[in-house]
Amino acid sequence: MSIQLASVIDWSQPSLWLSVLSIAFNPTAWNIVARNEYRNKTITRLFGGNAKYGCYFLALMIFSFGMLRDSLFKNAILEQPRKAMLPEPLDTLVPAALFAIGQVFVVTSTWALGVTGTFLGDYFGILMDHRVEGFPFNVLRDPMYVGSTMSFVAVSLWFERPAGLLITFYVYAVYLIALRFEGPFTDMIYSNRANGHTQSKKQQ
Repeated sequence: MSIQLASVIDWSQPSLWLSVLSIAFNPTAWNIVARNEYRNKTITRLFGGNAKYGCYFLALMIFSFGMLRDSLFKNAILEQPRKAMLPEPLDTLVPAALFAIGQVFVVTSTWALGVTGTFLGDYFGILMDHRVEGFPFNVLRDPMYVGSTMSFVAVSLWFERPAGLLITFYVYAVYLIALRFEGPFTDMIYSNRANGHTQSKKQQ
């Protein structure tokens, strides 16, 4: 097994480890920043108390670092050994289909949630009135993460880099860990709002 891995993965490439670090950095950093914002309103204060501007700023940062992560991933796999993984014409059809479907999930979930709903607006106190239940959330619980993972798989298959698939498994593992932290914290935010509304009605 180690011999097989050695033939398709060049562990000595710095670009491989840089890509791995960037993948771990994004969800970790944004969770830390968002939780700090919820408790201390650091970014909101930087924008004169305007939570929406603060959220837009964080959205720009998340999007920019996401683009950097994707660029580092592509550079990393292009420096890895190439090996055909699918026969023709599946070697182009499958990755193209995966990428298209993955991007549909990412784009439509962003459209459904809006900028503040997508980029941690709830940590800024910008809460949605109700849970989004239309497409793609009626198909997948976490369509953005699933769509992003599908895109990583597609790129790996398109360029015929087995190392890319290994990194993709790591990407999905990082997403699952991030969801273990994001989900309960977001539920707590909305639970606090609901409790606040209940107390307000009782006082009235």
